[in-house]
Amino acid sequence: MHLDHGTTYPERHSAAKTLPDGSRRALRIGLGGPVGSGKTATVAALCRALRDTYSLAVVTNDIYTREDAAFLLREAVLPPERITAVETGACPHTAIRDDISANLEAVEDLEEAVGPLDLVLVESGGDNLTATFSKGLTDAQVFVIDVAGGDDIPRKGGPGVSTADLLVINKTDLAPYVGSDLEAMARDAKKQRGELPVILQSLRTDPGVETAADWVRAQLADWAAPAARPA
Repeated sequence: MHLDHGTTYPERHSAAKTLPDGSRRALRIGLGGPVGSGKTATVAALCRALRDTYSLAVVTNDIYTREDAAFLLREAVLPPERITAVETGACPHTAIRDDISANLEAVEDLEEAVGPLDLVLVESGGDNLTATFSKGLTDAQVFVIDVAGGDDIPRKGGPGVSTADLLVINKTDLAPYVGSDLEAMARDAKKQRGELPVILQSLRTDPGVETAADWVRAQLADWAAPAARPA
């Protein structure tokens, strides 16, 4: 099942919630962030937290390899048929924001092969602070940074930090070893994001990914809720 989509997707709204047969399509959540911030580990942890309750699948993006998908397969976070990879061959921005056709096709193929699905996680290849997902590809975006990148990252801002639906400041357990000030990072993130949520997360300590998983569960609940009728 391949919907009719062209090659570029300027800031448009996400596709309709329904598939051509009238059934509801999966919620699509994109995860972006710099190289090494912990995106793939977060995807793996989310899969473990959600897989017993929801039907989900994952699309990963790498420039020339399928390393992230291979990691998820080795970790057995989902059955192999629920994990697929896109080799972008260029800057990750291209495949998640500018020409999203390969990612859309991967999502559609998963829904056709293993659907119905509740959730598809689309992981970007490692990128910089300007990385954003086209609203034609994902319904919500998570941006992952880590404390080892420097506690000035939230202060620097950028579209990923300031506009993502959820910002995850990852690897907080490393803060004492790299000299990062977590309070300053949280404060600077709040200044950049206003009311948009921020999570400080360590996948190695309690509560691990659970706070982010709760955020995803809330998105799924909103997605499944019936549309409000006009007054």
